[in-house]
Amino acid sequence: MPEVRKRRWGRLVALGITLAVLVPLGYLWATSLVPGEYNAAEMGYADYGGGPAEPAGAAPAGPATSAEPAGSKGAGHEHHHSGMSVAELTGPTTGIPNVDVTLTARKQKFQLASGETVDGYTLNGASPGPLIRAKVGDLVQVTLVNESVPAGATIHWHGIDVPNAEDGVAGVTQDAVPVGGKHVYRFKAEQAGTYWYHSHQVSSDEVKGGLFGTIVIAPRTPGEVVAAIHTYDGKRTINGRTGSATVQVPAGTTARVRVINTDNSILRVGLIGTPYKVVAVDGRDVHGPTAVTAAYPLPAGGRVDLEAVVPPGGMRFVAGSADVSLSIGPDDPPKADLPKDTVDLLTYGTPAPLGFDPAKADRNFEYRIGRRPGFLDGVPGLWWTINGHKFPDVPMFMVAEGDIVRMKISNTSGQAHPMHLHGHHAVVLSRNGKPATGSPWWVDTLEVGNNETYEIAFVADNPGLWMDHCHNLPHASQGLMTHLMYEGITTPYKVGGKSNNKPE
Repeated sequence: MPEVRKRRWGRLVALGITLAVLVPLGYLWATSLVPGEYNAAEMGYADYGGGPAEPAGAAPAGPATSAEPAGSKGAGHEHHHSGMSVAELTGPTTGIPNVDVTLTARKQKFQLASGETVDGYTLNGASPGPLIRAKVGDLVQVTLVNESVPAGATIHWHGIDVPNAEDGVAGVTQDAVPVGGKHVYRFKAEQAGTYWYHSHQVSSDEVKGGLFGTIVIAPRTPGEVVAAIHTYDGKRTINGRTGSATVQVPAGTTARVRVINTDNSILRVGLIGTPYKVVAVDGRDVHGPTAVTAAYPLPAGGRVDLEAVVPPGGMRFVAGSADVSLSIGPDDPPKADLPKDTVDLLTYGTPAPLGFDPAKADRNFEYRIGRRPGFLDGVPGLWWTINGHKFPDVPMFMVAEGDIVRMKISNTSGQAHPMHLHGHHAVVLSRNGKPATGSPWWVDTLEVGNNETYEIAFVADNPGLWMDHCHNLPHASQGLMTHLMYEGITTPYKVGGKSNNKPE
């Protein structure tokens, strides 16, 4: 009998230990599940950044719970968009467009400009898709037709601060366009600069596979070169061409090289053979640029405009390594790698007015990027966190129209992240506590390295529900994604469900 009791007791202890392990794991697994269909405006918890939780006269909106109580700041803003749907926040609905383009999306095998075959996605039969060109003040109309992209597609205008309904995010500002469907985007081209467009439906797959193109808002100049960098099946290209290509530009011409990084990681770019100036970043002019020979660190999703006078022997634009480059000029200069030094926009250029005072911020947010093991939608792994929370239980940054917003972005996750805020440009105030002293550094995509902290500021002047996520798109699909939400704004669209919307 004693032996029997010992065996029984041993089994009970083993069962207890098993339950002690499995029950918490089961709880963590169950609580990690993402609903099969959900409204992006109701995800996570509301973070009001010290501002009022419910402005006077406005209907309550946003997530049901708050990370902090309503602040003591009194009502001082007018909330013209309270209770408005993102579907109503459109561009001009009337008027003949100055630029009218149809983009037909296909899933197909295609040839790169350099001849290699890729099994991916095209727009109008090619990747990159067509360069769209507009002038400031133009009414732009683009019709997306999905001929054969199985998961559906959208067009997001990366870096162009369009009205919210035109932002092209599946499940947030529209439904993904199914095979056989179409969607029309209309917006005014209000800010000159270099931009790009891409699908924001299953974007970690569709953008990688080629569903993107470039857009320039400015008249073409004699020395202009557009250089879209993308990696297809491990092959880095410029404008869909591997290796080196030549662009004939007469010596003495002031050339402007508009560079777009469509990949998922930072890339060192620059001109070899002559000093150059960094004249624009993310579609915003740099004030007081000076000549440099260092490389420029271009974040994923970011753009930079480089300017130089073409020397008699030509110059070379290099994308990472001399093996992927453009010879620009009358001759083909020797290949060479970029220098080790890099341009630092924290001190580059000269100061200029911002147009607002960040010291008078109405909202102050923290965006702390971390990583920890656990479950995400029932899958075990090492997942990104925002302010200690895993997706979808992440903060929703709540603002009111007219607010001055400050945000501190810190990263202790072990990897760098190119952070992209839709619908707005922010100015960098400091990095690791060191104030910015050069030109106002305006960004829509900011590389935040591991163990780095940036403070940024912007004016909430574009009402809507806006994604704020990592533009290393696999990271976004793994949970590094939240939203900036204007109080009183709603959306009729859902992520998942019958619509099959998958913004990342």
